[in-house]
This record gives sequence, C-alpha cells and structure tokens, in this order.
Amino acid sequence: MKINLYNAAIFFACIAIAAIALWRFYVYWKKNNKPKYFNRFLGSKSFDKVSKTKESEEEAVQKAIQNFRMSGLNHMFSEEELELIHYDKPSQITGILSYFSTSLFDKDKLDDVLWDIVENCIAYLQLEDCIIYILDDSKKVLVQKAAFGNKNQGERKILSPIEISLGQGIVGQVAQSGDYECVYNVAYDERYVVDDISRSSELAVPITIDDKVVGVLDSEHSQEGFFNEHHILLFQLIAKLTAKKLAQINVENTTNITNDNLYFKELDFLMKEAKIYRDASLGLEGISKMLKISSNYLSQMVTGLRGSDFSDYVNSFRVEDAKSKLKNPKFVKYTTLAIGLESGFNSESNFYNIFKKHVGVSPKEYRQSEQEVK
Repeated sequence: MKINLYNAAIFFACIAIAAIALWRFYVYWKKNNKPKYFNRFLGSKSFDKVSKTKESEEEAVQKAIQNFRMSGLNHMFSEEELELIHYDKPSQITGILSYFSTSLFDKDKLDDVLWDIVENCIAYLQLEDCIIYILDDSKKVLVQKAAFGNKNQGERKILSPIEISLGQGIVGQVAQSGDYECVYNVAYDERYVVDDISRSSELAVPITIDDKVVGVLDSEHSQEGFFNEHHILLFQLIAKLTAKKLAQINVENTTNITNDNLYFKELDFLMKEAKIYRDASLGLEGISKMLKISSNYLSQMVTGLRGSDFSDYVNSFRVEDAKSKLKNPKFVKYTTLAIGLESGFNSESNFYNIFKKHVGVSPKEYRQSEQEVK
C-alpha cells in the first residue's frame, strides 16, 4: 500500500511539473507571438492571415493578366475569332496561343517553324500525333513536312513520308475546299487514307495565306469522337498563327521587340503589382510558364528592352523592395536577413552580394546610413 501511495505521489508531481512548464511556454509564446526559432531568422515579424482582401487582390491580378493576353491577340485575330475565344476557354486558349506565338518568335526557317508547331501541339493539346502538310503547287500534291508521334523518330525526321494529291483523302479534300474536316469515326469515311497506323478520328484544318491554301494541319486519334469544338477552334487559331509566321519568314526586321510589347507589360505588372519577385524559387522557367510564353522569348525580351540579363532584372526589384523596408520605421525590428528573405533573396550571402552590387554598400551599411540621416 505504501508503495502504491508513493508511486501515486510521484505521478501527480510529474503532472504538476508538466502543467507548470506548459503554462509558462504558453505565456512565453503568446507574448512573443511565435517560437524563438522564427525570431532568430525573421526578426519580430508577425504572420499575416489570409483575408478576403488578399483574395480579391489576387482575383484582380488574374483578371488583369487575362486582359493583357486578350489585348495581345487583337492584332492577330478577327473580332469574331476573339469572341469565340472569350466564350470557349479564354484562359487556356490565350495561354496556349501566347506560347505558340512567342516560341515561333526567333524562327526564320520553314522547317524550324513547322517542327516547332507540331511539337507544341503534342505537348500542349495532349494529342497522339500531329502532321503539317505543305502544298507543292507545281505538282499539286501535299507533302508531309513535319510530324510528331509515330511518324517521328525524335530526330525531326519523318518516317516514310507520303504525298497526297489535291482532293485525295480527308487532308486533300481540306486543301481543295479550304474548309476544315472533323471526322468522328474514320471507319465510316471512305476518303480516309491510312498513313502509319489506322486510327479512329481525324481533324484537318487548312493553313491559308491571302485566301490561298498553302498547307494543312492534321491530327488523328485512336479514340472515336476525340476531337470536339474546342479542338477545332484551337486548330483554326494555330493554323492562322502558322500562316502569319510563314508569310513573315522572308520579311526583314520581323523579330524586333518594342517597348509597347504586351508580354513585357504583363511581366512589368506582375513585378510591380503582384510582386512575384518575392518568391525566391521563381526563375526564368517559372515566370515563362506564368506568362505562358517560351523561356527563350522571355530572356530575349528582357535583354532587348532593359539591357540586362533576366536575373539582374528580377533582382533589381528585390533590391528596391529591400531598400524600402530597410529605411521604413515599420520594419525596424526586422533583422537584415528577414528583410532579404521577405524581398525574395534565398540566403544571406545571396542578399548581401546582390544588394552590394546594385547599391554599392551592404544592407547593414545602407540601413545605418538611412538611420543617421533621420
């Protein structure tokens, strides 16, 4: 019995000690608003809660981005086509078209343009195959110039290329009539021509320059009825982009990027308003995906319009953000490192080196000089 009472006493004493320790920790945590670990690295910054205001700001940013993209398509497509984009899937379509148009930006050879189109069709539209036929006017036949899928061996070389006469098969009919064809089940269409393997459905859209058919954008799928109105609209728009690029190939100065470039305006908006530079992990690839443009185009655009490489461009925003915080009384309790991390730098050394490169002094020296002025 004595042993049991002794054990019970020990047990309740442990509970009492644990309760006191837990209470003291709670008081300490409540007073400091966060664990000591965060104070060491983030100063005494308090964590902001996600609010409806923040959500509405993000919605406004997304709406602005969509407006930028639609504006960028105004000079490429008719009002009727823009209206179709608006009522279909505007965000997805404008993103795809933006990538297509910027990916083609520096292409100045026919083969490069055509292969870029078919490769992107596969990647972005999740197709099984895609082929571009170009019309040989002298022979009145359509020649396979670029293909992706079974017809391609990964070397931009077509396996067993075929030629189709005008009016022959579904592709030849599209080239002759100038109208697209979307076949739900090719097994019931006597015009169907088997190429590499027999499939179930087919979509063929003409590529037209000055009302003259110069080629056909074609895709087949093993699933019956795979292609829908969304695919038809996208293929028609991509065919139009292809036609515009083909018409520009031999025109000089078609690759100039000017200050009124809408993609750069969108990037500038995202930097200044959405402050995407505060994400330390966001680089060239990440931002190009956000803008739905090719990374090569993004790099050329920034270099051409700002005279600096992409990293310097992004870091210039981070440095200005850090300078603003370093001299702001509201951030007086923040550590220098906390401000650097908040501004988008990924480490103390990264912050120190880039800040000194842009400003001429270290972050700590800059802060001290600003305090002395006040």
